[in-house]
Amino acid sequence: MPSQDYECSIKATATLEECFEKIGQVSEWWTKNFDGSARKPGDAFTVHFGETFVDFKIAEAIPSKKIVWQVTNSNLPFLKDKTEWNGTSVIWELSSENGTTTVAMIHRGLVPEVECYNNCQEGWNFYVTNSLRRFLTEGKGLPDGKGRSKGEV
Repeated sequence: MPSQDYECSIKATATLEECFEKIGQVSEWWTKNFDGSARKPGDAFTVHFGETFVDFKIAEAIPSKKIVWQVTNSNLPFLKDKTEWNGTSVIWELSSENGTTTVAMIHRGLVPEVECYNNCQEGWNFYVTNSLRRFLTEGKGLPDGKGRSKGEV
């Protein structure tokens, strides 16, 4: 049975090393309201969207191959369970072929049965497939939803 976790992928004409490095530059493609570091195992960081925040810890980082962000705490005030993301993981896997790097992202635990799925899916679709892709290919992302039609996280 296929995974029900949220997944998406993008392709970029950037090296594995560049993609790995730029994923960790969260303030350039997700939100300017970023505290901490997202570069190596043990690093911790927080993203903020008004009252909404998510704390992450880098659980794993294999240079140019894989990064795992573990959610350690969250406040999603628009949900009944404001800590719905706690214990979930955002997994980034990188591969390269013929000068093109594929960045695959899985949000393990973000499944259709949870309340946030539709809003969070829409948010990730924008931030990964639009903003991060632009940051990787053009050097400028769209943090904080610049260019989005809706204001969800």
